[in-house]
Amino acid sequence: SGFNSIGHMDTMLRRRHHIGHHREGEEFIQNVFHVLFQLFSGKEKCNLSICWLQYEIFKVVQCLQRKKKKKLKAQGRKSKKLAKNLLKAPDNRNHLSLWKLYAYLEWLLGNTDDARKVFDTALCTAGTGGLKSAQLCSLSLLYAQLEVELLESLEGAAMSRPVHILTKLAESGPYAPYSGQVLPVNILKARKTYEHALQDHLNKTSVPDQDQVGDAQQLVNVVGCYALFQYLTVGIDAAVLIYAQTSEQLKASGPQKCENTGDNFGIQNFPTALEAVTALHTNLLRFHMKISVYPLNPLREALTEALKRYPSNQSLWRSYIHIQRKSHCASKARRFFDGVTRSTNSLEPWLFAIQAEQMRKKLIEKVQRAGVGEIHSTIPETGLTNRIIALFEHAVQSENGTHCPLLWRMYLNFLV
Repeated sequence: SGFNSIGHMDTMLRRRHHIGHHREGEEFIQNVFHVLFQLFSGKEKCNLSICWLQYEIFKVVQCLQRKKKKKLKAQGRKSKKLAKNLLKAPDNRNHLSLWKLYAYLEWLLGNTDDARKVFDTALCTAGTGGLKSAQLCSLSLLYAQLEVELLESLEGAAMSRPVHILTKLAESGPYAPYSGQVLPVNILKARKTYEHALQDHLNKTSVPDQDQVGDAQQLVNVVGCYALFQYLTVGIDAAVLIYAQTSEQLKASGPQKCENTGDNFGIQNFPTALEAVTALHTNLLRFHMKISVYPLNPLREALTEALKRYPSNQSLWRSYIHIQRKSHCASKARRFFDGVTRSTNSLEPWLFAIQAEQMRKKLIEKVQRAGVGEIHSTIPETGLTNRIIALFEHAVQSENGTHCPLLWRMYLNFLV
């Protein structure tokens, strides 16, 4: 019994008894971390600490998804203890990425006030790097995003805590915790600062540089902060405009030849920037639709365009399936899935196409059985069953599908 649950068909059905980590497997992973921790030092040790804490957060998220309160409490205690021990290490005390993960852990466990204290402490001790500091930008963006999710509407959002966080970041001065209001003059200054910072970063994409990955990540952080700031102070259209302009410029600064070396440079060396900006864009649209009335079409168009470009992005596919569930017309989604599966070798489009049809089948069966309890309907829904089997058949014949255990297990499970 290893740490993976391959071979258990129960993993297909995400019920309460969904198999998690086996005890022996969990012990093995913890031992690996403990042993490696003795071998590394400096930056490598910091990176290992981040991996370890991310793994602990992943387990907390799993408990939250399965609504296991008792297990969540126990897991929360273990994860917090580890986070505090990691932050006590001399090398990690000023490491903002670790502080960010610890604050996020507290937030996930429902300790909002404690999480705010951790965020505020980290921001107070982080110095005055402002938009030039990648770690500070990333920390402020997460803090602001979490706070925005607590908002019930955009009324009075310009005076809210997330605007204070984003304004202080743009000021590049010492951070002061939120006192209940934000001065309009500070908002105007911050808007100008964000505008210039974004332009500077976009100009960098067309210049060859050693640290392109770092620049790409920083560009994403700045775009995320600026768009969120505009969303809260002006509105959704202003935020969407920033994402649209950034995406256009990133697409336009495609691969160019460097005259001296002949190497390709430009945004094609780090396409992750465009992908991450697209994810931020679609997430903001989804959130806005949750708290106010807004048409579905802009989100659908953004997702379809992004998925044609990034057919392997699972979070974008999840968002696409989520919005398609609300639509009663399946033909458009089916045509889209068909087009993407023909144009790429990625397996994700097949897996999500199958999942979408299975969810539709479950919905129809639920309606047919309404009021009769567990008795099956007299007219089975064979059309969807045949469609799902055809999808499985095509998927397992594809080059990647033939070698995918998950796909075969899903197919067997469906036939059972």
